[in-house]
Amino acid sequence: MSGRVGDLSPKQAEALQQFRERIQDILPQLPAQHDHFLLRWLRARNFNIQKSEAMLRKHMEFRKQTKVDSIITDWRPPEVIEKYLSGGMCGYDREGSPIWYDVIGPVDPKGLFLSASKQDFIKSKIRDCEMLQKECTLQTQRLGKNIEAITMVYDVEGLGLKHLWKPAIETYGEILQMFEDNYPEGLKRLFVIKAPKLFPVAFNLVKHFLSENTRQKILILGANWQEILLKYIDPEELPMVYGGKLTDPDGDPRCRTRINHVGPVPTSYYVRDHVKVDYDQCLSVSRGSSKQLDYEILFPGCVLRWQFSTEGADIGFGVFIKAKMGEWKKAAQMEEVVPNQRYNSHLVPEDGSLTCERPGVYVLRFDNTYSFFQAKRISFSVEVLLPDHLQTPQTNGGSSKDKQAEGSSQS
Repeated sequence: MSGRVGDLSPKQAEALQQFRERIQDILPQLPAQHDHFLLRWLRARNFNIQKSEAMLRKHMEFRKQTKVDSIITDWRPPEVIEKYLSGGMCGYDREGSPIWYDVIGPVDPKGLFLSASKQDFIKSKIRDCEMLQKECTLQTQRLGKNIEAITMVYDVEGLGLKHLWKPAIETYGEILQMFEDNYPEGLKRLFVIKAPKLFPVAFNLVKHFLSENTRQKILILGANWQEILLKYIDPEELPMVYGGKLTDPDGDPRCRTRINHVGPVPTSYYVRDHVKVDYDQCLSVSRGSSKQLDYEILFPGCVLRWQFSTEGADIGFGVFIKAKMGEWKKAAQMEEVVPNQRYNSHLVPEDGSLTCERPGVYVLRFDNTYSFFQAKRISFSVEVLLPDHLQTPQTNGGSSKDKQAEGSSQS
């Protein structure tokens, strides 16, 4: 039994009745009171009445705290989010569910985070969810059948290392968690199209925020993605850029009046020069010397990601590769993969990442050899991000076997 209206086992029907009785005190305040709505919360918790009740009551607190009931009419996102956060609702699938598109590649995560608060991003996504729920309700009335979930299309062409920026990934995770906790069974299916090599690494960073049920609704499509989209979406409802016939009134195949296609955020929107970071480790580099951190990469396609700041003065930084873990080599004896240069990380924290195309020992080298008078104290975080098919990403450095070697030397 699917656990939906008209397809309930006797045990599920009894659970629904008990659930309704237990939430009588909050029933009038719910966004909807019908069985279709209540069953979404029960399905999300496998018809465990106590867990479903706890989930729903927590949701009602969420609605109250974030003023969800008036968020569409009384709140607008900051201009920078409206203009430079991609996506939008466009058309309906063959069953009548609204379709939401996200176009990831052109998004400028750092520019957005330097221009708006994390709360504004989360609030704007709550507003999107409420608008989509409202559209589902309208579709239910128009079609005379229950529409409660949306179809999503994730266009990840151009997904790059800039999208793996830690503050952006962490906020995206919070948004996914918010969606899981407050809009259960709100997703029918999610199509990922035009996925580049980096996608498995990105997916591995966020998949733990998703329930197993949600993960099963994610379909990562290959070269025949247009053909598959057309099985689920009528050509008249699918934008021309994605293989359908739908255009804007002016003939635009991207349907920009409904799907926001963006670019880099102009610096005129910036309200801060950096985003606060909590670092995992500290080290000191003596005057006239350097320190090296070794990270063993066992599989091609892993991503090495770092963030650091210094106290009082700049520092040199570069990434090198060598053959053996633990053996110290001069910079000139190693292959340089990220050129060594000086960073004003005492003014603005530095961050970066590198896709490791081949296995080996990657060396992060902090260079203070040019400073004859001043030692440098560095706060830093380093992570090795693994593709989805390997294992959970590690934090605080180390090899894929969870080992770390650190060496320091005079250069």
